[in-house]
Amino acid sequence: MANKLDAPGKPQSGTKGEGGGFLQRLFNIFLGGGDPDAERKKQLRLLGKDLTHSRFKFYRPKSFEALPGLARFFYEVYKTVAPAQVSLNNAASSGVLKAFVIESFLGAEQKAILERLTEPYIMEQSKTKATKDLQEQVKHDMINFFAAIDAERSTQIDGAYNVLLTFINFTNFDFYFLLKKFDANITERSFAYNPRFEPISADYIADDMADFLEVFMSLNLEADWKRIFGALKEYRNIDVIQIDTWQKLIPALAEVRKGQILEQVVRHVKQDPYMLFSPRLANERIVEPYIDKIKNQTTMLIQKISQERRSSKIEELSKAVFGTSVILRMKNYTEKANLVYAKKMLGGYIQTAALNYLKAYLMDYFKKDIRELVDVLLIRGQWGTNIQSQQLSDSYHVMLDMSDQIIRFDDNLADDGDMGSRLRNAVNKADRDKDAGKYLRQLLKDTNDMATAIVNKSAVNLITIGRHLRGMIDDLSKPHHEMILNWREIENVSGKPMKEHLTQIYKKIYYMVQLLQYYVKEDKE
Repeated sequence: MANKLDAPGKPQSGTKGEGGGFLQRLFNIFLGGGDPDAERKKQLRLLGKDLTHSRFKFYRPKSFEALPGLARFFYEVYKTVAPAQVSLNNAASSGVLKAFVIESFLGAEQKAILERLTEPYIMEQSKTKATKDLQEQVKHDMINFFAAIDAERSTQIDGAYNVLLTFINFTNFDFYFLLKKFDANITERSFAYNPRFEPISADYIADDMADFLEVFMSLNLEADWKRIFGALKEYRNIDVIQIDTWQKLIPALAEVRKGQILEQVVRHVKQDPYMLFSPRLANERIVEPYIDKIKNQTTMLIQKISQERRSSKIEELSKAVFGTSVILRMKNYTEKANLVYAKKMLGGYIQTAALNYLKAYLMDYFKKDIRELVDVLLIRGQWGTNIQSQQLSDSYHVMLDMSDQIIRFDDNLADDGDMGSRLRNAVNKADRDKDAGKYLRQLLKDTNDMATAIVNKSAVNLITIGRHLRGMIDDLSKPHHEMILNWREIENVSGKPMKEHLTQIYKKIYYMVQLLQYYVKEDKE
């Protein structure tokens, strides 16, 4: 952790320090031609002799007893690390700790960028920025932020976290469970009681000691613990461990590790002089998942903002056209029908909203108000050029036919319709027939392609009609009319002020086109 945590030093292996003696014993067995069992017993006798004369009064080889001195060693360690067991509970799996380690390596500029990538900041920015501008801003910030965490810094961060992880593993060792075997009266993480440790069968704790060696051997005793504990204090807002107490304990831990007394005890108890112990090394990579999490969170947040804006705008346009946001006119091409396809993990009908809006618009509005207006314009109007009237007429008749086409399309999806019956049969067979599943997906694609074609074609022709109406509104404002020459006659026939009437109808077409734009899809062919 830059200015806070050290990267890990090399853990001191529990087998280190045995030197050539241990390896030589192995070579003697394989190359000397001796009896392996006899050699094992010889090594055990030598091991027992070493343990008898060891200055660490942890074990009595003759009776295979663990002595009070061993319990006192574990007890002193337990007293020191017990507060950390509470403070760092579940810390090894904590995303907060990982983020804390990573962010401690960041400079002021990177921390400022990181703040701009948080949900509250992005949501605040979304109040004043367009979605595209917001996306560009977030993309720019992410590029700059991730560029600062290069390979070298990633290695430093991962290393610093793994130092912490080995320490957490060490503190989380169940000292209480082991010590209770020496004195059943001790209380967990309570040290007011003066324990009375008695010799016990070492076989009773041999496995516990082997477990302890896994976390003990991986602990980097040479790390800058003052800096590490300072960082942990910032993480938890309390002193995880009293640094002075820990600093006093480290020489004792180093002596025990150097003397390999614990390994020797376990080997003798297990009657295996060649037993090896593997340190529980921490080798986690936390930077890549952290970066991926930021990417995913920001991407999903932008998508959420975009979707909410889209839904809000669609609702606004729907109310402008229909006076309500709930439009249900289709009978078979519906969201309700999609429940069946959702159970098959299929998307189902994708243009249900668009066709509901379009059918309602054509049946309730286009075939009434617009039809009445356009009929007057085409029949009674004296057009400046025939091409303009022809374009309006063509688009107008396309839209009249489109309403009938939507009804035929929807009816065809009924249970007794051609496409509806094929879809229903394919759905029934899809679970047990792979080909039926493929056929079902193709049928849905064909159906949705037809729906999209209706939406696209309707939008194009409504735009054409709207453009001509916009031109008529402008023409009415001119002192000399160019588009239609007899506006006064048309106004007398319709009985309505044409400019206001055209403007009202144009607005509805404009809003409807804007609404359809959310569902129009480009032709890929």
